[in-house]
Amino acid sequence: MAARNKARKRAFQILFEADQRDAEVQTVLADWLRLARTDPRQPPVTEYTMQLAEGYAGNAARIDELLSAYAVGWTLDRMPDVDRSILRLGVYELLWVDDVPDAVVIDEAVQLAKEFSTDESPGFVNGLLGRLKELKPGLSR
Repeated sequence: MAARNKARKRAFQILFEADQRDAEVQTVLADWLRLARTDPRQPPVTEYTMQLAEGYAGNAARIDELLSAYAVGWTLDRMPDVDRSILRLGVYELLWVDDVPDAVVIDEAVQLAKEFSTDESPGFVNGLLGRLKELKPGLSR
């Protein structure tokens, strides 16, 4: 598995855990960093994982606003928890990380949905991120 793929998966897990615990992303990230240093069984937290988690946290309000506005028929609260975390990560990477091609961001998010969510989730994730990709030039960060 490529390094950035692993980093995305870990960032998704951090966002998901924060959502489940109703905790700040930075708190969960700090927990993961501490565990990675003290327990060799814990996966490492790479620089890119930190960039993704912190990037989402710093832009959470705008990302959630965009998801709420463009997820037709779905509120954030009604979205499956896994999908919400995948989409939050995907929107951050799509709009704020310039060195990753949009197609890669969407494909990676779809792969996470295939691995961790329902059969319908990959299509939902693909459709919503694809729509935001189309609108990207007019969306303010």
